[in-house]
Amino acid sequence: MKSFNEITQLITAKLEQINWNKEPKGLYEPIGYVLSLGGKRIRPALTLMACNLFSEDVQPAMNTALGLEIFHNFTLLHDDIMDKADVRRGQLTVHKKWDDNTAILSGDVMQIASYQFIAKTPAKYLKPVLDLFSQTAAEICEGQQYDVDFEKRELVKGEEYLEMIRLKTAVLLGCALKTGAWIGGAGEEDAQLLYDFGINIGLAFQLKDDLLDVYGDEVTFGKKIGGDILCNKKTYLLIHALELAKGNNASEIQKWLKISDNHLAKEKINAITSLYDKLGVKTICEDKMQYFYSKAIANLKKISVLENKKQELTNLAEKLMFRKE
Repeated sequence: MKSFNEITQLITAKLEQINWNKEPKGLYEPIGYVLSLGGKRIRPALTLMACNLFSEDVQPAMNTALGLEIFHNFTLLHDDIMDKADVRRGQLTVHKKWDDNTAILSGDVMQIASYQFIAKTPAKYLKPVLDLFSQTAAEICEGQQYDVDFEKRELVKGEEYLEMIRLKTAVLLGCALKTGAWIGGAGEEDAQLLYDFGINIGLAFQLKDDLLDVYGDEVTFGKKIGGDILCNKKTYLLIHALELAKGNNASEIQKWLKISDNHLAKEKINAITSLYDKLGVKTICEDKMQYFYSKAIANLKKISVLENKKQELTNLAEKLMFRKE
């Protein structure tokens, strides 16, 4: 079994070989830029790691893995416009470094490129892989729309939020694992268990992201802390704070939610964070993270390969749970 680091080195080397130095430069240069910023490479790594559970040769899954990584980065270009995000991975987002139109069009080309790479999946597995990828791509858009809809709603239930992040984040992890397993020769039951592992670890991953946006370190997180608070984003933390707050606490939250003055940004972040601490929503979020993490590990244990082969996926799950970035 290859380690996570060995897998990511393989992926990085292949990504660096892709030529984005093409004309018109205004279209392709931003793609090279965003892919050069690094990132965790979790989705392509999961594809190759799932393949490696059932096959020593991960190369047949490489193009599929690259396609998933390019697709993921395409969604970030568009998400950053919608979220008005200035920084990604410690650097300017594409729409800030260039402009919105560039980020939209370069993102469109990345989506096309992702399909071109996935179309190179070995013929035996191409149809199921393409079908699952297309379903996943549509689900991610559904999740993004729910996210947008939630911004306009005063109240969102915790269950609705979890379904939104399942669609927006977790399904791509499940897709990566299931496609890798298929290409490695896994049976359908094992492939589905890996998909479920991806869904559960993806839910835990996004809840961790919510926590880091409030309680993380800006330097290691690579994004400005408190961004979700400033735009009143309906995170798992805010949803539960709105449910639990009574009296003065409820009035205080509503007061700050109505404030959009940039001059009061620091005060708003500090005030809402203080209310989160009072209401104990950090613990609620951490407990739900642990719930999904435990389900993911249970899925992994049921897969019919030797336990030592699963260790790298177990290690990665732990790393995602306890990460600081």
